[in-house]
Amino acid sequence: MTEPMRIGPARLVDPAHEKTVRDWSRYVSAEVVRWLSSDVADGHVLEGEEYRRRAERTIRHVLDESAQRALSQGRPVMDAVTEQEVTRRALAQVCGLGPLQELLDDRDIENINLTGTAVWVRYADGRREQRPAVVGSGEELVALVRRIAAQSPAGERRFDPAAPILDMPLSDGSRLNAVMEVSSAPAVSIRRHRYRTTTLGELRGLGTVDATLVALLRAAVRARRNIVITGGTGAGKTTLLRALAAEVPSSERLVTIEDVAELGLERDRAAHPDAVALHARPPNVEGAGEVTVAELVRAALRMSPDRVIVGETRGSETVPLLTAMSQGNDGSLTTLHAASSEGAASKLGAYAAQSDERLPLEATALLIASAVHLIVHLSAAPAGDRVVTSVREVVGAEGQRVVSNEIYRRSRAGEVVPAAPPSPETIEVLAEHGFEIARLVGGVEGWSA
Repeated sequence: MTEPMRIGPARLVDPAHEKTVRDWSRYVSAEVVRWLSSDVADGHVLEGEEYRRRAERTIRHVLDESAQRALSQGRPVMDAVTEQEVTRRALAQVCGLGPLQELLDDRDIENINLTGTAVWVRYADGRREQRPAVVGSGEELVALVRRIAAQSPAGERRFDPAAPILDMPLSDGSRLNAVMEVSSAPAVSIRRHRYRTTTLGELRGLGTVDATLVALLRAAVRARRNIVITGGTGAGKTTLLRALAAEVPSSERLVTIEDVAELGLERDRAAHPDAVALHARPPNVEGAGEVTVAELVRAALRMSPDRVIVGETRGSETVPLLTAMSQGNDGSLTTLHAASSEGAASKLGAYAAQSDERLPLEATALLIASAVHLIVHLSAAPAGDRVVTSVREVVGAEGQRVVSNEIYRRSRAGEVVPAAPPSPETIEVLAEHGFEIARLVGGVEGWSA
């Protein structure tokens, strides 16, 4: 006998009934989207409670029409309990985050990607999996994104042929990016952030760092070294940044700066009782009100921070951040998209050259050398795990080139390989904060931090 399936908190139904409810819910949802899309086409944009009431009326209308057709054709009419369940599901599909809510409720899912009707998810352990479609067409996906954009917690956003690229936060802190017209099919990507405190010890348990690296990074944070975390998309840079921030003494004042809220350090009042989170703001539908990350970096320096943490460096904020790092805000942290620790300096230099300051390459190299102490690089292992494979110490500049030493190197398979010894200054600073430099130079495994 087939095990019955549960719908809602209390009612059990068999698989055949479940399929009926699911199919009807999708049909009704598609009809509601079609009706409400015609309202948008007529210039009547519904929001909030008005949208929900219109959706409820439309669901009743669609179900009444279906019942009348069934009666006229001599077919049985949907029973009241099934109709109530269809109504509940259809309303959930077209209101709030609709069909995306079930995916967002799964705490193990880290990224959600939709292209047309295809749905792929990536779990926190690196696995990818295709899931059943949540919309019936690309047009339905566009309508869903438009409704979500109209209710953005950061202010209403546009998503139409004149504004075909959308980037916005969701109410749970996730980050949604959507494209239309410029892509082969409407596409949506949602990046999850659970605002969970992460520690270096936990990352060691996951294999991201080893015992020697835990001690090295812990000492570097306490010694107020300026650290840049590098890696590709999805390499775990933000997670490692949280773990490093967890080593900052609770007595210090932190100012975090982000394009879209991801870090959430200010939410952990036990670890960071004096933390302020600044978030950039795009222009509104009238094109006014933009606040850039570069402006926020400059504002942060007037807020008496002990440390400035920039979620991601990728543009005009580069020079203000490097200037802040080199002028007394030691212990600052940021992440950077780069293919290797060695390429991080070139990436920073390229961003600095494009900034409003337009620094010459020699000046940029000197600024990077005076601002950045360590570059920590994350790579994806063959099995999908995230591993810190390189730590590079910045030691100076020669002309247009930033000079650095790789003081820690680890293969993607997890094997620690010989690297260069740190400079005397770094050895002294790390030793003052409890790091046994022989562990790094000797490459000793199995040491407990």
